[in-house]
Amino acid sequence: MSTLADRPNTALLVVDVQNGVVAEAHERDQVVANISTLVGKARAGGVPVVWVQHSSDNLVKDSDEWQIVPELSRDGSEALVHKTFPDSFEATDLEDVLARAGIGHLIVSGAQTDECIRSTIHGAFVRGYDVTLVGDAHTTENLSEYGAPTPDKVIAHTNLYWQYHRAPGRTAAVRSADEVTF
Repeated sequence: MSTLADRPNTALLVVDVQNGVVAEAHERDQVVANISTLVGKARAGGVPVVWVQHSSDNLVKDSDEWQIVPELSRDGSEALVHKTFPDSFEATDLEDVLARAGIGHLIVSGAQTDECIRSTIHGAFVRGYDVTLVGDAHTTENLSEYGAPTPDKVIAHTNLYWQYHRAPGRTAAVRSADEVTF
């Protein structure tokens, strides 16, 4: 299990599922529905849900684009972490939130696969967390005009390499939303 001492618990991390982030995302509606299912399962299982919300010059705090999508609703008792860098741990209180709850395993969902999701799963892993990426609950927009692969390939590649990612004392895994249990 994780290399973090006395952290036996699991949390669901919902990263940047905001109007302006997922508006043009690949299979947006299905991914948001899968995240909604995960949130319901976590709540039913008494597992903490931690919401991450990005802001930047292009995603202005308190704007409509900055808001979490209307299909998802954060319970007021659930942690909300504000970030300004791709890695949800950088310059945020995420580590403190997780430490207080004894979290050593993260179930990760959200957007954008090729930026904030990748940065966050790697950031968590190098900090000692076990990390499960929900393969059908993360997405990205089409950046192929800039030389990136199409979104389906970005998502598939991330799922492929993450299922084989390993390091001493930690685990990485990919599961579908249906396979995730809390």
